[in-house]
Amino acid sequence: MIIVGIDVEGENKIPQLYRCDPAGYYVGYKATSAGQKEQEANNFLEKRYKTDPNPALSYDDTVQLALACLQTVLGSDLKASDVEACVVRNDALKFTKLSNDEIEAHLTALAERDDDVAARD
Repeated sequence: MIIVGIDVEGENKIPQLYRCDPAGYYVGYKATSAGQKEQEANNFLEKRYKTDPNPALSYDDTVQLALACLQTVLGSDLKASDVEACVVRNDALKFTKLSNDEIEAHLTALAERDDDVAARD
């Protein structure tokens, strides 16, 4: 189980991410995954955080990182209709499901960013 929330007691209202295993052991993470290909996903995320252990990711960068992780692990391009994504934002203090249009916009931005990187190489 992965638990996402916001520490509303703190001054900065910092988002928190915890993972709890079936034995009840829990630990905090900056990024984690669960499921069939969780090791591959965790490897992808670890590589991202090794280059910068405390990245200052914007909201868009965070959503696109999650989508890039899914695409990499699944080995195919995603369609907005195939993905269900939810976010917890500290400015709204609520759990929100992204619409297909929002997901499509992030997938498009991710593809454009990848095209730019490929063009530079």
